[in-house]
Amino acid sequence: PIILMKFLKYIILIFVRKTSSNSPDYKDLSDEELVARIAKNNNSLLFGLLYDRFSNKVYNKCWAFVKNEDEAKDLTQDIFLKLFLKLSSFKGQSKFSTWLYSFTYNFCVNYVNRDKDKRIRDVSDSIEDHDYYLSNMEDVDEQELFSLKASKLDQALDLIDPEDKAILLLKYQDDVSVKDLGTYFNAGESAIKMRLKRAKIKVLEAHNNIK
Repeated sequence: PIILMKFLKYIILIFVRKTSSNSPDYKDLSDEELVARIAKNNNSLLFGLLYDRFSNKVYNKCWAFVKNEDEAKDLTQDIFLKLFLKLSSFKGQSKFSTWLYSFTYNFCVNYVNRDKDKRIRDVSDSIEDHDYYLSNMEDVDEQELFSLKASKLDQALDLIDPEDKAILLLKYQDDVSVKDLGTYFNAGESAIKMRLKRAKIKVLEAHNNIK
């Protein structure tokens, strides 16, 4: 069954690539208009255009999590296959690119965590104390974050939880607003700001511990 699924995946994506090259000129359509037309009747022809617009960006985001070319390619294909089925769930509450990148990061986070033991979110004293400690630390100045050496920052991002990495990339790489992050994570702005603060502290600590 796994081999069959992989075969079908490649066949479908080859079809998407070929049809996109033969499609009419829809370059003037916005991403949101293109998505609306695709979702209306599951138009695989137009989905090929969407693939052309975003596949490289999605691949780069996948690579940032797995650091392996073949895995990143497989993840990209899996994401676009799932995207074709889920496209109608895009409600236009944010830009499509924001929704897609959030979709991509969530997929990557789940993939990275797939072989880990399920995390038991019990309210142990140690966890509560650590969260309290992070919450009461002074926030990291964004200029300080931007001034970190790029090579070490990349390593530091790999050392923190993938969930923290995802929200930092959404905010600072993809320039997603706190309001849009709140929509995606179904959380208030104050909760999002606290999550960002904790993630920034963690990545700064990881950066400073790299030799």
